[in-house]
Amino acid sequence: MKIASSIGAVLSRQKPVSPIAPGLIVLHSNRMEILRDGLIQWLDTHPLDPLETDIVAVQSNGIAQWLRSTLARSRRALEAPGSGIAAALETPMPSRLMWSLYRRVLGEEAVPEFSPLDEKPLVWRLMRLLGTVAGREVYQPLHRFLEEDGDLRKRYQLAQRLADLFDQYQVYRADWLADWAEGRDVLRGAGNPRPLDRDQSWQAALWRDILADVGRQGGSGRAAVHAGFLHALRGWPAGGGRPDLPRRIVVFGVSSLPRQTLEALIESSAWTQVLVCVHNPCEYHWADIVEGRALLRSVKRHQAGRPGRPPELDPEQLHAHAHPLLASWGRQGRDYIALLEELEDEAAQRGPSHGHPLDIAVAPAFVPVETANVLGQLQDDIRGLRSLPEIREAARVVAAGDHSLCFHVAHSALREVEILHDRLLACFQDDRTLQPDDVIVMVPDIEMYAPHIEAVFGLHASDDPRHIPYFLVDRGPREVNTVVDAVERLLALPIARMGVGEVLDLLDVEAVRLCFGLQEADIAVLRDWIQGANVRWGLDRGHRETLGLPIAPALADVHTWAFGLRRMLLGYATGDTEDWNGIAPYGDVAGLEAGLVGTLAVILERLVHYSRVFAEPAGPAQWVRRFRQLLADFLAPPDDVADYTIEQLTQALDVWLDECEATGFDEALTLPVAGRHWLSSLDGGGMAQRFTSGAVTFATLMPMRAIPFRHVCLLGMNDGDYPRPRTPAHFDLMEKDYRPGDRSRRDDDRYLFLEALLSARERFHVSWVGRSIVDNSERPPSVLVGQLRDHLDAGWLAADGAPGVLAQLTIEHPLQAFSTLYFRDVSPGARLFTFGREWRAAAQADTESGMTGTGTGAVTVARELDPLQRDEPLSVHELRAFLEHPVREFFRQRLQVRHDETAAIADEETFVADGLEAWQVHDALIRAARKPLQAGADPMPACDAELDRMLSRGELAFGGAGLLQAHRSRELMLPLFAEYQGLLAEWPHALPDPFELRHGHAATPGLAGWLGGLRRNDAGGLARLEMQATQLVKARDRQWRDEKLIGHWLWHLATNGAGLPLTTVVVSPAGTARFEPIEAPRASAWLDALLRAWAEGMRRPLPIKAEFARPVLTALPLGDLPRPGTDAWRALLASDKLLARIRDCHANGWNQPGRRESPYEARAYPTLDSLFAGGELVEWALILYEPLFLALRSKQERESATEAE
Repeated sequence: MKIASSIGAVLSRQKPVSPIAPGLIVLHSNRMEILRDGLIQWLDTHPLDPLETDIVAVQSNGIAQWLRSTLARSRRALEAPGSGIAAALETPMPSRLMWSLYRRVLGEEAVPEFSPLDEKPLVWRLMRLLGTVAGREVYQPLHRFLEEDGDLRKRYQLAQRLADLFDQYQVYRADWLADWAEGRDVLRGAGNPRPLDRDQSWQAALWRDILADVGRQGGSGRAAVHAGFLHALRGWPAGGGRPDLPRRIVVFGVSSLPRQTLEALIESSAWTQVLVCVHNPCEYHWADIVEGRALLRSVKRHQAGRPGRPPELDPEQLHAHAHPLLASWGRQGRDYIALLEELEDEAAQRGPSHGHPLDIAVAPAFVPVETANVLGQLQDDIRGLRSLPEIREAARVVAAGDHSLCFHVAHSALREVEILHDRLLACFQDDRTLQPDDVIVMVPDIEMYAPHIEAVFGLHASDDPRHIPYFLVDRGPREVNTVVDAVERLLALPIARMGVGEVLDLLDVEAVRLCFGLQEADIAVLRDWIQGANVRWGLDRGHRETLGLPIAPALADVHTWAFGLRRMLLGYATGDTEDWNGIAPYGDVAGLEAGLVGTLAVILERLVHYSRVFAEPAGPAQWVRRFRQLLADFLAPPDDVADYTIEQLTQALDVWLDECEATGFDEALTLPVAGRHWLSSLDGGGMAQRFTSGAVTFATLMPMRAIPFRHVCLLGMNDGDYPRPRTPAHFDLMEKDYRPGDRSRRDDDRYLFLEALLSARERFHVSWVGRSIVDNSERPPSVLVGQLRDHLDAGWLAADGAPGVLAQLTIEHPLQAFSTLYFRDVSPGARLFTFGREWRAAAQADTESGMTGTGTGAVTVARELDPLQRDEPLSVHELRAFLEHPVREFFRQRLQVRHDETAAIADEETFVADGLEAWQVHDALIRAARKPLQAGADPMPACDAELDRMLSRGELAFGGAGLLQAHRSRELMLPLFAEYQGLLAEWPHALPDPFELRHGHAATPGLAGWLGGLRRNDAGGLARLEMQATQLVKARDRQWRDEKLIGHWLWHLATNGAGLPLTTVVVSPAGTARFEPIEAPRASAWLDALLRAWAEGMRRPLPIKAEFARPVLTALPLGDLPRPGTDAWRALLASDKLLARIRDCHANGWNQPGRRESPYEARAYPTLDSLFAGGELVEWALILYEPLFLALRSKQERESATEAE
């Protein structure tokens, strides 16, 4: 009861008429726990009547929740005992408390529940008034901004800024507004009033216009109501009874309050008991160590100067008598404390009020901080106002095991979160008493970090020992609420392209699906149909025209939703038949799922309706009707959260309509203004979000977050990101006229950093992106972190007693979470560690093999799987896929692991065909021409018909580009068809039946397949003639694309190995490959080698792929290769020519972003060292691809090789 007694002692001289004596009590402490416990003891020993409610003003629900949870604890709790119950307690925000006090004293008739001069209704009053300023000279500065504002967006933006500014003026510059209202265009400051600049005089004129427009309600503005409140209390008639004020008001843990609020509280203390709990970082008077002390009229009222300090400080000598961090970061707290003292002085000078002495009592409750570690020493230095020379004189040493304050340097925000996760796991492991809700993590922008937090902390299941429960607060509804996201998408209809992705994203919202009776699985079906029908963007022709796209009428509908819907409906009615009235049916729509097309038609009909309706301006009342109908037509709440969100949106419409009616605004608005205002009603409220017990809290660095936590972690402390940049409006007159108590974002952020530092009880974790993810160059931290690091470096010594402690306190982390650096030292005191056990075996294998990669290189090499057992032989397709990319097929065929290779939804029509699209057209023409060519007919009519069908199906490039593409493809195929016709003449006889080919091998499943389409010549020779759309020769270097011929080569080997001499000819738009017959034993031996390679490749990923074969093989002396394992072989592997080729291949074709194979390659062989280790790449290139490489050499090259052999 010590603290309660100390508070009670200061009121002992009073003769209260009740246990709750009026007066002002100010409790200062450097620890929030002291303030909390003192408040709880005071409330416990001085209870109100049973039906009365205690009022405790706080600035965030986080602090309110913290207070309530302590109050609810048992009186016998060992730590922070409470009252056993938390009831009859209100925790309003200070502004709401003040307005309720105004209404109670002045009467509800005189003070409405909401002032017409509040920010939100003032927006619409200003919207109307700003529309009338044209032609008035005083508003000339605004004319330039408001001109060319057909959709009123400029006027709305200006009205928002001005409403916010006048709201701030009412709180912080009421004297200005009073002068302006009286016609005096002046600004009062520290000196005499000065005239308002001519280019800013429009503000005074606008305020007078606002007051004139409000009329008799003008006295209900915040400034006027506040003045009336003070006048009423100061002039309360003697014997007139007590004002209708609560018997006790508490202000807890607020670090900044406007002057108006403090005036009202101090004046109320003549009639009610006001208890102000101030979190004061310093025990001694410290107002004069911070910039701006000349603006303070009262100093040293309640805090003594520190012993040994001169009474007046020379600014040049501040460093010798002040704590540098408190001097740099403490301006906001200094102003609050000093302003409170100044107003106390003014109240004391006025003397007694109505027979009640105005008792002002201050109960200091400062406690020393435990100084066993650097964090405690730093906090106690701030409490004791120790200067840097004093700190240096103490010669403190940071112990080697002191982790109370640590800096972490990462390469990205994701790495910051990964590092934090590992550090927290270590803390929980080392201290079993530490719980997740003992930790708070704060960042400058929670939206930027939220995906990383969810990815890292949401990775592990709840039964995994590495799972850490977490909770994110301060996220806006637009980012976390799918209903709001859907509404936002719908409000963009008139300007949205309505691409496939946009509509499917809308249908991914559960509330939208439920509205139309769709299941989640239905969306996948619709996605396939939409892609198959070649829908790209635009609802219909009219929608495209509204977006200003000039298109010929015949093409205006191609690739629109209407185009695709017609194709689906016709396909359902007729099947995949001929075109009808220019519509190509899409035949995949059939069966029980066909009803989904009807649902899609309803959805598109509504989207078309609202895209047209929303394009028309309307008054607020009509917009409200439209928005309500929109909610009914597209949303059906699937749960309570969605239902509450829809209710919020509906209530926001009611509030908006009331505001417009109250302010007389009825002008026609465009959708950008009406929709933006509607959604903005959901913004804010971040301060009101509650913390969740039992979980690590992630939050934005915001005011009043100074709740003590055992561990406080700050992420994203990057230069330029914190203090957060802010660009004030050029017409904000407060920016150049600072007063104590003014809000400043930069001062807020500085004081927030100080509060965060002081709130950490055991550990203070700070991280930033200190290295570039591109080139590893150094990036500076926040200036605040820099100041903290400089102070520590100047005042503390390292564990070895040497100066320079930053190296000991700072940990630089590697780029990847799987770096081998995390596993080199596994001792308990290692500076780098990770709980990612998935990487441990890989990193150890890398270390044992001497690799210099960053994680997973050798694990797949060091640990071979058992041979793959399968009952059926391989197909040629499976073996071909393996030879094209052995690493990929190890993951797919053996591990059954497939990375997401779903093609991205196409939102844009093609104007220039890419390689794949060109191949698709060429392949379609080849398929159309094959039968006519084999029958000896002209193939071009069939090709022209196929091109027409492709145009009607939307499969060619858009508009004239498609016609040009069709013409070019047609011309490109003519030489190929002519060459194929010549080959048909050389082998004129088609064989009617296919051949079954089987190739057995004892150690492998063998190979089997059916081969048809063979032909004979007059001499009886067999041939396989193929046309291929893929170019077989690279245009860049005229080299064969071996990977495109592997399938044909396998059929060639299998047929010749079966004793059927076969010639294979493959014709392409660029290059014709010809494989001559091969002796059966040689073909079988080559095929056996490939099957053995497949068996080995199913046990581990082989370090090769087909694209590498030719560059590697051309660097080898194929006719004179040394034996593997010999010195000559090792010398060959080390040759500059070969190494240069492999480096080029690695740089240009291995593990490259955007390639489908990249995830497999990155997992198996992430580095050049791991890929080339031991020279296996060369050995496998010879085994898998040398025969094909030799078969493709020219006749002259083959003859030269034969002579050499």
